[in-house]
Amino acid sequence: MLSKNRYEFIRFPSRKNRRFEMHGFIILNMKILLVDDDQQLASFVRMGLEDQQMRVTVAYDGKMAERIATTGYFDIIVLDVMLPGINGFELCKKIRHHQVETPILMLTSLDSTDDKVTGLDTGADDYLSKPFEFPELLARIRALHRRDRKEVTDPLLRIADLEIDTTSKKIRRAGKEIGLTATEYKILGLLALHQGKVFDRIEIAQEIWGFSFNTGTNVIDVHISAIRKKIDRDFSPKLIHTVPGFGYVLHEKPS
Repeated sequence: MLSKNRYEFIRFPSRKNRRFEMHGFIILNMKILLVDDDQQLASFVRMGLEDQQMRVTVAYDGKMAERIATTGYFDIIVLDVMLPGINGFELCKKIRHHQVETPILMLTSLDSTDDKVTGLDTGADDYLSKPFEFPELLARIRALHRRDRKEVTDPLLRIADLEIDTTSKKIRRAGKEIGLTATEYKILGLLALHQGKVFDRIEIAQEIWGFSFNTGTNVIDVHISAIRKKIDRDFSPKLIHTVPGFGYVLHEKPS
């Protein structure tokens, strides 16, 4: 039986006071990839993050984490160093090799200066040593999220010959103006702002409307189909691609 003391490195606010202590800092719908081979430990961290209305995907080994991190979209990756087979340092290198720029927070009991330097040099953005207070983990996640959010300084988004004017809300492809509905514009804008990142149907619904929906419906597919007819059918290259089993992505590369 696992000793309770093994998990005393993570200290949560009491259930009674948790909402008070976190008031004003709840981040809705942030998507987190948590990588840790200790399932009980990961469940504690997941519980705390989900209590703050974050969406958490857990990977228990390096191979699973690499596949999920390089095919899905996440706001933050929380990565433990001590993993079986491949350690967190090597996994971080692999994730960066795949051109994934998602902020990575190393979470580990290795707290020497050399370990921290190694983690940062392999591509991590921050390093949190155990033991830690759970509010500090949340604060570091918030800080990484703020740092990663890129404001559009140029009001004109360009992907191949597609232009999206975020000021006038006008869309042009090869110089031809294209009319989109408000919802179609929002979906296209989401994909354009995160070129190369795959969004599943639930993520798109949450980003556009702020809530999930019945996964048995095809409302997102209908909107994507309408957008494709307008910006892709009569043009080349095709820009909106389906990633089977995962969702949709906008990029110039051929499918």
